[in-house]
Amino acid sequence: MSTITTTQGPGSRLDLTAGRLPNWAPRAILVGGLAAGYLLNLVILGADPGTFGGHAGAVVIGAVLYAAVLIGVSARVEGARKARDRFATTLVTGAFALALLPLVGVLSYTVIEGIGGLTPYFLTHSMNGVGARDDSGGVYHALVGTLQQVGIATLIAVPIGILTAIYLVEYGRGTLARAVTFFVDVMTGIPSIVAGLFVLSFWILMLEMGPSGFAGSLALTILMIPTVVRSAEEMLRLVPNELREASLALGVPKWRTILRVVLPTAMGGLVTGVMLAVARVTGETAPVMLLVFGTPSINMNPFDGAQSSLPLFVYSQYGEPNDFAQERAWAAALLLIIIVMALNLAARLIARWRAPKGGH
Repeated sequence: MSTITTTQGPGSRLDLTAGRLPNWAPRAILVGGLAAGYLLNLVILGADPGTFGGHAGAVVIGAVLYAAVLIGVSARVEGARKARDRFATTLVTGAFALALLPLVGVLSYTVIEGIGGLTPYFLTHSMNGVGARDDSGGVYHALVGTLQQVGIATLIAVPIGILTAIYLVEYGRGTLARAVTFFVDVMTGIPSIVAGLFVLSFWILMLEMGPSGFAGSLALTILMIPTVVRSAEEMLRLVPNELREASLALGVPKWRTILRVVLPTAMGGLVTGVMLAVARVTGETAPVMLLVFGTPSINMNPFDGAQSSLPLFVYSQYGEPNDFAQERAWAAALLLIIIVMALNLAARLIARWRAPKGGH
Protein backbone atom coordinates (compact mmCIF):
# COMPACT_ATOMS: atom_id res chain seq x y z
CA MET A 1 0.00 0.00 0.00
CA SER A 2 1.45 3.30 -1.06
CA THR A 3 0.80 6.80 0.22
CA ILE A 4 0.89 9.89 -1.96
CA THR A 5 2.01 13.02 -0.20
CA THR A 6 2.27 16.58 -1.38
CA THR A 7 5.29 18.55 -0.36
CA GLN A 8 5.65 22.26 -0.62
CA GLY A 9 8.76 24.22 -1.11
CA PRO A 10 9.74 26.99 1.26
CA GLY A 11 8.38 29.64 -1.10
CA SER A 12 5.06 28.00 -1.90
CA ARG A 13 1.83 27.42 0.01
CA LEU A 14 -1.42 25.56 -0.62
CA ASP A 15 -3.98 28.45 -0.69
CA LEU A 16 -7.62 27.38 -1.03
CA THR A 17 -8.99 30.94 -0.96
CA ALA A 18 -8.33 33.79 -3.33
CA GLY A 19 -8.07 37.44 -2.39
CA ARG A 20 -10.98 39.31 -0.82
CA LEU A 21 -12.33 42.79 -1.42
CA PRO A 22 -12.32 45.06 1.63
CA ASN A 23 -15.69 45.74 3.25
CA TRP A 24 -15.76 49.32 2.04
CA ALA A 25 -15.21 48.43 -1.61
CA PRO A 26 -18.84 47.54 -2.56
CA ARG A 27 -20.13 50.71 -0.90
CA ALA A 28 -17.52 52.82 -2.67
CA ILE A 29 -18.41 51.21 -6.01
CA LEU A 30 -22.12 51.87 -5.31
CA VAL A 31 -21.50 55.56 -4.60
CA GLY A 32 -19.34 55.84 -7.69
CA GLY A 33 -21.94 54.05 -9.82
CA LEU A 34 -24.74 56.35 -8.66
CA ALA A 35 -22.58 59.43 -9.23
CA ALA A 36 -21.75 58.22 -12.74
CA GLY A 37 -25.42 57.42 -13.36
CA TYR A 38 -26.48 60.95 -12.44
CA LEU A 39 -23.68 62.38 -14.57
CA LEU A 40 -24.67 60.32 -17.61
CA ASN A 41 -28.43 60.76 -17.27
CA LEU A 42 -28.74 64.37 -16.15
CA VAL A 43 -25.71 66.02 -17.69
CA ILE A 44 -24.80 64.07 -20.80
CA LEU A 45 -28.24 62.71 -21.79
CA GLY A 46 -29.98 65.90 -20.69
CA ALA A 47 -32.72 64.42 -18.47
CA ASP A 48 -34.79 66.86 -16.41
CA PRO A 49 -33.43 66.84 -12.82
CA GLY A 50 -36.73 68.16 -11.48
CA THR A 51 -38.77 65.12 -12.49
CA PHE A 52 -39.11 61.68 -10.99
CA GLY A 53 -38.15 60.11 -14.32
CA GLY A 54 -34.83 61.93 -14.33
CA HIS A 55 -33.86 60.60 -10.91
CA ALA A 56 -35.21 57.11 -11.64
CA GLY A 57 -33.19 56.88 -14.85
CA ALA A 58 -30.04 57.99 -13.04
CA VAL A 59 -30.58 55.35 -10.33
CA VAL A 60 -31.14 52.60 -12.92
CA ILE A 61 -27.99 53.54 -14.83
CA GLY A 62 -26.03 53.75 -11.58
CA ALA A 63 -27.28 50.32 -10.48
CA VAL A 64 -26.22 48.74 -13.78
CA LEU A 65 -22.78 50.36 -13.56
CA TYR A 66 -22.45 49.23 -9.94
CA ALA A 67 -23.26 45.61 -10.80
CA ALA A 68 -20.92 45.54 -13.80
CA VAL A 69 -17.96 47.11 -11.97
CA LEU A 70 -18.45 45.06 -8.79
CA ILE A 71 -18.61 41.76 -10.65
CA GLY A 72 -15.61 42.67 -12.80
CA VAL A 73 -13.49 43.73 -9.83
CA SER A 74 -14.58 40.67 -7.85
CA ALA A 75 -13.64 38.34 -10.71
CA ARG A 76 -10.22 39.99 -10.91
CA VAL A 77 -9.48 40.00 -7.18
CA GLU A 78 -11.54 37.17 -5.68
CA GLY A 79 -11.91 34.75 -8.55
CA ALA A 80 -14.76 33.57 -10.77
CA ARG A 81 -16.56 31.63 -8.03
CA LYS A 82 -16.90 34.63 -5.71
CA ALA A 83 -17.83 36.83 -8.67
CA ARG A 84 -20.74 34.50 -9.50
CA ASP A 85 -21.85 34.66 -5.89
CA ARG A 86 -21.75 38.45 -5.93
CA PHE A 87 -23.71 38.45 -9.21
CA ALA A 88 -26.47 36.32 -7.67
CA THR A 89 -26.54 38.50 -4.55
CA THR A 90 -26.74 41.67 -6.62
CA LEU A 91 -29.54 40.18 -8.75
CA VAL A 92 -31.63 39.23 -5.72
CA THR A 93 -31.01 42.59 -4.04
CA GLY A 94 -31.97 44.42 -7.21
CA ALA A 95 -35.20 42.44 -7.53
CA PHE A 96 -36.05 43.28 -3.92
CA ALA A 97 -35.36 46.96 -4.54
CA LEU A 98 -37.56 46.96 -7.64
CA ALA A 99 -40.39 45.35 -5.66
CA LEU A 100 -39.98 47.82 -2.80
CA LEU A 101 -39.64 50.94 -4.94
CA PRO A 102 -43.34 51.29 -5.94
CA LEU A 103 -44.46 50.85 -2.33
CA VAL A 104 -41.99 53.42 -1.05
CA GLY A 105 -42.95 55.80 -3.85
CA VAL A 106 -46.69 55.53 -3.12
CA LEU A 107 -46.22 55.92 0.63
CA SER A 108 -43.80 58.82 0.40
CA TYR A 109 -45.87 60.71 -2.18
CA THR A 110 -49.07 60.20 -0.17
CA VAL A 111 -47.38 61.41 3.01
CA ILE A 112 -45.97 64.48 1.25
CA GLU A 113 -49.32 65.40 -0.31
CA GLY A 114 -51.57 64.51 2.62
CA ILE A 115 -49.72 65.29 5.83
CA GLY A 116 -50.54 68.99 5.65
CA GLY A 117 -54.29 68.41 5.54
CA LEU A 118 -54.42 65.75 8.27
CA THR A 119 -55.35 68.09 11.13
CA PRO A 120 -57.61 67.69 14.20
CA TYR A 121 -60.20 69.91 12.49
CA PHE A 122 -60.16 67.63 9.44
CA LEU A 123 -60.72 64.54 11.60
CA THR A 124 -63.60 66.02 13.64
CA HIS A 125 -65.74 67.77 11.00
CA SER A 126 -67.84 66.59 8.07
CA MET A 127 -68.55 68.06 4.65
CA ASN A 128 -72.11 69.05 5.55
CA GLY A 129 -72.76 72.52 4.11
CA VAL A 130 -69.22 72.74 2.69
CA GLY A 131 -68.72 73.32 -1.02
CA ALA A 132 -66.06 71.61 -3.07
CA ARG A 133 -64.16 74.91 -3.44
CA ASP A 134 -64.26 75.81 0.26
CA ASP A 135 -61.14 75.46 2.36
CA SER A 136 -63.01 73.92 5.32
CA GLY A 137 -64.70 70.55 5.83
CA GLY A 138 -63.41 67.26 7.11
CA VAL A 139 -63.57 63.51 6.95
CA TYR A 140 -65.40 62.64 10.16
CA HIS A 141 -68.55 61.39 8.41
CA ALA A 142 -66.51 59.15 6.10
CA LEU A 143 -64.44 57.80 8.99
CA VAL A 144 -67.59 56.92 10.94
CA GLY A 145 -69.05 55.20 7.89
CA THR A 146 -65.92 53.14 7.25
CA LEU A 147 -65.63 52.00 10.88
CA GLN A 148 -69.31 51.02 11.05
CA GLN A 149 -69.41 49.23 7.71
CA VAL A 150 -66.19 47.30 8.31
CA GLY A 151 -67.21 46.55 11.90
CA ILE A 152 -70.57 45.06 10.87
CA ALA A 153 -68.90 43.04 8.10
CA THR A 154 -66.40 41.70 10.62
CA LEU A 155 -69.14 40.67 13.07
CA ILE A 156 -70.86 38.69 10.31
CA ALA A 157 -67.88 37.27 8.43
CA VAL A 158 -65.67 36.14 11.31
CA PRO A 159 -68.08 33.61 12.92
CA ILE A 160 -69.10 32.23 9.52
CA GLY A 161 -65.50 31.96 8.34
CA ILE A 162 -64.13 30.34 11.50
CA LEU A 163 -67.02 27.86 11.77
CA THR A 164 -66.54 26.93 8.11
CA ALA A 165 -62.82 26.40 8.70
CA ILE A 166 -63.58 24.22 11.75
CA TYR A 167 -65.90 22.09 9.63
CA LEU A 168 -63.33 21.67 6.87
CA VAL A 169 -60.51 20.73 9.26
CA GLU A 170 -62.29 18.74 11.96
CA TYR A 171 -65.33 17.19 10.27
CA GLY A 172 -65.28 17.59 6.49
CA ARG A 173 -64.18 14.47 4.66
CA GLY A 174 -66.67 13.91 1.83
CA THR A 175 -68.23 15.57 -1.17
CA LEU A 176 -69.69 18.46 0.80
CA ALA A 177 -66.26 19.44 2.15
CA ARG A 178 -64.79 19.39 -1.35
CA ALA A 179 -67.67 21.51 -2.63
CA VAL A 180 -67.22 24.04 0.18
CA THR A 181 -63.49 24.24 -0.52
CA PHE A 182 -64.17 24.77 -4.22
CA PHE A 183 -66.64 27.59 -3.62
CA VAL A 184 -64.32 29.26 -1.11
CA ASP A 185 -61.56 29.21 -3.73
CA VAL A 186 -63.93 30.72 -6.28
CA MET A 187 -65.07 33.44 -3.86
CA THR A 188 -61.46 34.33 -3.13
CA GLY A 189 -60.95 35.47 -6.71
CA ILE A 190 -64.20 37.30 -7.42
CA PRO A 191 -63.87 41.05 -8.08
CA SER A 192 -65.35 43.34 -5.46
CA ILE A 193 -67.70 44.88 -8.03
CA VAL A 194 -69.38 41.47 -8.47
CA ALA A 195 -70.13 41.29 -4.75
CA GLY A 196 -71.53 44.81 -4.93
CA LEU A 197 -73.74 43.99 -7.91
CA PHE A 198 -75.09 40.90 -6.16
CA VAL A 199 -76.08 42.84 -3.04
CA LEU A 200 -77.47 45.64 -5.21
CA SER A 201 -79.68 43.23 -7.11
CA PHE A 202 -80.88 41.29 -4.07
CA TRP A 203 -80.96 43.80 -1.21
CA ILE A 204 -81.81 47.08 -2.94
CA LEU A 205 -83.65 46.16 -6.15
CA MET A 206 -85.52 42.99 -5.09
CA LEU A 207 -86.15 43.68 -1.41
CA GLU A 208 -86.29 47.46 -1.93
CA MET A 209 -84.32 48.17 1.24
CA GLY A 210 -82.59 51.24 -0.14
CA PRO A 211 -78.93 52.28 0.05
CA SER A 212 -77.34 52.09 3.49
CA GLY A 213 -74.14 51.34 5.29
CA PHE A 214 -75.46 47.86 6.08
CA ALA A 215 -75.81 47.12 2.36
CA GLY A 216 -72.14 47.97 1.95
CA SER A 217 -71.33 45.75 4.92
CA LEU A 218 -73.04 42.80 3.21
CA ALA A 219 -70.80 43.20 0.18
CA LEU A 220 -67.71 43.51 2.38
CA THR A 221 -68.83 40.35 4.22
CA ILE A 222 -68.84 38.41 0.95
CA LEU A 223 -65.29 39.58 0.31
CA MET A 224 -64.10 38.84 3.86
CA ILE A 225 -65.47 35.32 4.30
CA PRO A 226 -63.09 33.46 1.93
CA THR A 227 -60.06 35.25 3.41
CA VAL A 228 -61.11 34.34 6.96
CA VAL A 229 -61.87 30.74 5.96
CA ARG A 230 -58.53 30.21 4.25
CA SER A 231 -56.41 31.78 7.01
CA ALA A 232 -58.35 30.02 9.80
CA GLU A 233 -58.15 26.68 7.99
CA GLU A 234 -54.37 26.91 7.71
CA MET A 235 -54.01 27.89 11.37
CA LEU A 236 -56.23 25.03 12.57
CA ARG A 237 -54.25 22.51 10.50
CA LEU A 238 -51.07 23.63 12.27
CA VAL A 239 -52.42 22.49 15.65
CA PRO A 240 -50.64 19.19 16.45
CA ASN A 241 -52.87 16.11 16.33
CA GLU A 242 -51.26 14.92 19.56
CA LEU A 243 -53.12 17.64 21.44
CA ARG A 244 -56.44 16.49 20.01
CA GLU A 245 -55.66 12.83 20.70
CA ALA A 246 -54.60 13.54 24.27
CA SER A 247 -57.86 15.38 24.95
CA LEU A 248 -59.98 12.68 23.33
CA ALA A 249 -58.12 9.98 25.27
CA LEU A 250 -59.28 11.65 28.50
CA GLY A 251 -62.88 11.24 27.39
CA VAL A 252 -63.42 14.87 26.40
CA PRO A 253 -66.03 15.24 23.63
CA LYS A 254 -64.80 16.42 20.27
CA TRP A 255 -66.74 19.68 20.36
CA ARG A 256 -65.20 20.53 23.72
CA THR A 257 -61.74 19.54 22.47
CA ILE A 258 -62.16 22.02 19.64
CA LEU A 259 -63.41 24.70 22.00
CA ARG A 260 -60.87 24.20 24.81
CA VAL A 261 -57.77 22.89 23.00
CA VAL A 262 -57.75 23.57 19.26
CA LEU A 263 -59.09 27.13 19.18
CA PRO A 264 -56.92 28.47 22.06
CA THR A 265 -53.83 26.92 20.48
CA ALA A 266 -54.55 28.55 17.11
CA MET A 267 -55.85 31.82 18.55
CA GLY A 268 -52.86 33.94 17.53
CA GLY A 269 -53.07 32.86 13.91
CA LEU A 270 -56.86 33.22 13.85
CA VAL A 271 -56.72 36.80 15.10
CA THR A 272 -53.96 37.60 12.62
CA GLY A 273 -56.02 36.25 9.74
CA VAL A 274 -59.05 38.26 10.83
CA MET A 275 -57.02 41.47 11.06
CA LEU A 276 -55.59 40.93 7.58
CA ALA A 277 -59.09 40.27 6.21
CA VAL A 278 -60.31 43.51 7.79
CA ALA A 279 -57.39 45.41 6.28
CA ARG A 280 -58.18 43.87 2.88
CA VAL A 281 -61.77 45.19 2.76
CA THR A 282 -61.17 48.55 4.44
CA GLY A 283 -60.05 50.16 1.20
CA GLU A 284 -62.73 48.69 -1.08
CA THR A 285 -64.40 51.36 -3.21
CA ALA A 286 -66.60 49.69 -5.83
CA PRO A 287 -69.17 48.06 -3.48
CA VAL A 288 -69.44 51.26 -1.46
CA MET A 289 -70.14 53.33 -4.56
CA LEU A 290 -72.96 51.00 -5.57
CA LEU A 291 -74.57 50.41 -2.18
CA VAL A 292 -73.76 53.27 0.21
CA PHE A 293 -74.10 56.15 -2.28
CA GLY A 294 -72.26 58.66 -0.07
CA THR A 295 -73.44 61.71 1.82
CA PRO A 296 -71.69 64.87 3.07
CA SER A 297 -73.40 64.71 6.48
CA ILE A 298 -72.86 62.41 9.44
CA ASN A 299 -75.14 59.35 9.54
CA MET A 300 -74.71 57.31 12.69
CA ASN A 301 -77.35 54.76 11.68
CA PRO A 302 -75.88 52.27 9.19
CA PHE A 303 -79.29 50.65 8.65
CA ASP A 304 -81.10 53.75 7.40
CA GLY A 305 -80.04 56.09 4.65
CA ALA A 306 -76.88 56.73 2.70
CA GLN A 307 -73.49 56.84 4.38
CA SER A 308 -70.04 57.79 3.27
CA SER A 309 -66.69 55.99 3.61
CA LEU A 310 -63.04 56.88 3.30
CA PRO A 311 -62.48 55.31 -0.16
CA LEU A 312 -65.63 56.98 -1.50
CA PHE A 313 -64.59 60.30 0.05
CA VAL A 314 -61.17 60.09 -1.63
CA TYR A 315 -62.77 59.28 -4.98
CA SER A 316 -65.31 62.11 -4.82
CA GLN A 317 -62.87 64.76 -3.60
CA TYR A 318 -60.14 63.88 -6.08
CA GLY A 319 -62.63 64.37 -8.91
CA GLU A 320 -63.06 68.05 -7.98
CA PRO A 321 -60.74 70.36 -9.97
CA ASN A 322 -59.50 72.60 -7.15
CA ASP A 323 -56.64 72.58 -4.67
CA PHE A 324 -58.76 72.38 -1.50
CA ALA A 325 -60.58 69.23 -2.65
CA GLN A 326 -57.29 67.68 -3.76
CA GLU A 327 -55.77 68.35 -0.36
CA ARG A 328 -58.75 66.72 1.37
CA ALA A 329 -58.47 63.70 -0.93
CA TRP A 330 -54.78 63.16 -0.17
CA ALA A 331 -55.33 63.64 3.57
CA ALA A 332 -58.12 61.03 3.55
CA ALA A 333 -55.94 58.66 1.52
CA LEU A 334 -53.16 59.05 4.09
CA LEU A 335 -55.64 58.36 6.91
CA LEU A 336 -56.79 55.21 5.11
CA ILE A 337 -53.20 54.02 4.73
CA ILE A 338 -52.55 54.67 8.44
CA ILE A 339 -55.60 52.57 9.39
CA VAL A 340 -54.54 49.67 7.14
CA MET A 341 -50.94 49.82 8.40
CA ALA A 342 -52.16 49.87 12.00
CA LEU A 343 -54.26 46.75 11.37
CA ASN A 344 -51.31 44.94 9.78
CA LEU A 345 -49.02 45.98 12.63
CA ALA A 346 -51.57 44.79 15.19
CA ALA A 347 -51.80 41.45 13.37
CA ARG A 348 -48.03 41.00 13.51
CA LEU A 349 -47.85 41.95 17.20
CA ILE A 350 -50.66 39.54 18.08
CA ALA A 351 -49.00 36.74 16.10
CA ARG A 352 -45.69 37.37 17.90
CA TRP A 353 -47.41 37.57 21.28
CA ARG A 354 -49.32 34.31 20.77
CA ALA A 355 -46.42 32.46 19.13
CA PRO A 356 -45.14 29.37 21.00
CA LYS A 357 -42.18 30.16 23.20
CA GLY A 358 -39.06 28.13 22.54
CA GLY A 359 -37.61 26.02 25.28
CA HIS A 360 -34.39 26.93 27.02
